[in-house]
Amino acid sequence: MNLKTVFDNNKVWIQNKLDTDPNYFEELADGQNPELLYIGCSDSRVTAEELMGAAPGEVFVHRNIANMVISIDLNVMSVINYAVDQLKVKHVIVCGHYGCGGVKAAMQSADLGILNPWLRNIRDVYRIHRVELNAVENEAERYNKLVELNVKEQCVNLIKTAAVQKAIRDRGLVVHGWVFDIHTGKLIDLEIDFVKYLEDIQEIYHLD
Repeated sequence: MNLKTVFDNNKVWIQNKLDTDPNYFEELADGQNPELLYIGCSDSRVTAEELMGAAPGEVFVHRNIANMVISIDLNVMSVINYAVDQLKVKHVIVCGHYGCGGVKAAMQSADLGILNPWLRNIRDVYRIHRVELNAVENEAERYNKLVELNVKEQCVNLIKTAAVQKAIRDRGLVVHGWVFDIHTGKLIDLEIDFVKYLEDIQEIYHLD
């Protein structure tokens, strides 16, 4: 795909939208009221809206390498605060995917320069769960398991934040951990009990 293709495709997309609804862009410009915040991976094969069948305005999206929620990353923290406090989303989703290059890189002992501090957070997930992961003999299965555990730990990082804790208490915000199976196209809900996790970490991470 080159830039000319992009702009040609844009013209076709505009016309298709107007053919379906002449007021489409006027209504789109009125504002957004998404119910979902989606935190996913930057991988070009994993497009948030398309895999959920969502239209523009329905999902607030943040993407980074390996769908990380890091407390000192002002980018993701700003997105979370805006989505939760201002847009009042009802659900926050962390979605990883099998075949994630960031997770795979973190499993290796290579020096990747500026990526090292970022990947260290994934290696910390491996360290926390190393007994469980090292018990998985098949490397591909261990890789997939780390993808799932990374999603879980990023969701735990979410519920450590003041904005998310307050929204859970005050209006029933729900946190979800998903994985996209890039081999089948299926979205998998990991069905993690984050209410239990919140109760478990309250002593240390409770924020009024």
